[in-house]
Amino acid sequence: MWSRSKRVISMLVLLLLSVGVLGALAVGQVYERSETLYVGGAAWGPASTWNPFQPGSLANTTGTLGLVYETLFNYDPLTNVMIPWLAESGEWVSDNVYEVTLRDGLTWSDGAPLTADDVVFTMNLADQYEALWFAPMWEYLVNVINIGDLIVQFNFTSEPLYQEFDNNLYNIPIVPKHLWEDRSEEDITIGANENPIGSGAYLYDTHASDRNVWVRNENWWAIDALGLYPAPKRIVDIRYSSNNVALGSVIMGELDLSNHFLPGVAGLSDNNVVTTYFDGAPYMLSANTAVLFLNTTIAPMDDAVFREALAYAINVDDIVNVAYAQLVAAASPTGLLPSLSDYVDEDVVVELGWTYDPAMAAQILADAGYVDVNGDGYVEAPDGSAIALEVTCPSGWTDWMAAIAVISDSCKAAGINVEDVTPDYGAWNTQMQTGTFNMTLNNWAALSNTPWTLYNLLFRHPIQAQMQSGNFGRYDNQEIFDLVDALAAIPTSDIAAMKAACADIQRVLLSEVPMIPLWYNGMWAQYSDAVWTNWPVDGDNTPSRLPTTWSGYWQLGGLMMLCELEPAE
Repeated sequence: MWSRSKRVISMLVLLLLSVGVLGALAVGQVYERSETLYVGGAAWGPASTWNPFQPGSLANTTGTLGLVYETLFNYDPLTNVMIPWLAESGEWVSDNVYEVTLRDGLTWSDGAPLTADDVVFTMNLADQYEALWFAPMWEYLVNVINIGDLIVQFNFTSEPLYQEFDNNLYNIPIVPKHLWEDRSEEDITIGANENPIGSGAYLYDTHASDRNVWVRNENWWAIDALGLYPAPKRIVDIRYSSNNVALGSVIMGELDLSNHFLPGVAGLSDNNVVTTYFDGAPYMLSANTAVLFLNTTIAPMDDAVFREALAYAINVDDIVNVAYAQLVAAASPTGLLPSLSDYVDEDVVVELGWTYDPAMAAQILADAGYVDVNGDGYVEAPDGSAIALEVTCPSGWTDWMAAIAVISDSCKAAGINVEDVTPDYGAWNTQMQTGTFNMTLNNWAALSNTPWTLYNLLFRHPIQAQMQSGNFGRYDNQEIFDLVDALAAIPTSDIAAMKAACADIQRVLLSEVPMIPLWYNGMWAQYSDAVWTNWPVDGDNTPSRLPTTWSGYWQLGGLMMLCELEPAE
């Protein structure tokens, strides 16, 4: 007799067939299936730019960074190791001088040599154009010079920000000087860069409104230098109209790797319909931290005691088990991903951390004078004024919509009047950046080699009229700003000092509760074994590989995944 999960799967497949979502890949150019990897889940709009300096716009042409343009280093977040890539090595030769030695024999895909001149040119672009995202590095960088064809020397002021610079080493794409040096500022900063020429494993092939296609670079330098050879000849990145369409394609083996959030995938994994990284909960690797930002400029969120009560009032277990059906894991109150757990001060967490405890939330509120004056079941402020708050996320983001519904329900159960509201994405983004929200979700701190990345986002400063990349709740505390800046200036090799700095930051975070880390968003990844096998799975993942096609993740192990895939028999 079939289990309930198997019956659900069978009904789901029949439903997908009935609405005509299967065979979705039969549109457009037909490629040899055994040579082609079909992926989806990164693109949610038509391809519009292949400019590697526009990270926020590359989701629809994922692979521009990592497959076409490469970085000096790659980074393995599963082992916390920096991997020399275009660079053969790199070291701090003094406190303010860093030298990179490039690999000999590097080439661009047009056959021109890739040398130190290209690296110097790329770095200097950010000195010329403040619009480039890595321009802040030049606030403490004096110059970048080449010493011959293979050595690049970075000379800093007496106070380099080691954490940021090391992070930049695997995020700044190196571009060819001979093709970029005559471009205008507009072309460099916001140009589309059609037909990109890079140094990587793949070349631009073609694109349409619903897809972007890469073809293998048979002259890639790493084939000889590192013995790496990507298995798929082509990668076709499909933009799906909905998650359900993607799910149907995975089930039928038409889509090899889906990086969509697919509710119900736990049952599919348990019954071997699809493969996931873990064979049980949470099924997915943790990719980023979902944080509830609290607008600390308005009452009662300007009160640290009220914020602490909120932290105890939110039922994170229901978010994990109900909203996500165990596809995610609860976050540490420090916000740090499991890959950075070495920097969590457990003593601080034990002393100041929180868990779901509505009784504790009620007690904290009562002790601070938040009581139900009118008997409607919700507390009023100590001055007697009503409290009516909203928690928001973009409309259509179904997983987050379920999460904020849990937040609303559990807060109400604790006596705090909170309604879940879902504006359209544009309105939500405007509210977040301008500080015109009450509470909202955000998860922009991705996998990183340093805890500074998360804390720099959470405590971005100075406070500006528009906070576009962090500290959306406008928490203004010079003490923690100084602590985050102090962390940035610690060499990444000084682990003890980094741990001590993180402990100081975490003590303020857990005492003041300016925002509430809730859960780790999963690295959504569901694979079909119909055409390709040897996908990354727990316990059999050497070298470390990340099963994702998201922009900015190829140099974090996604490329290694391509080199380890095997054709199905």
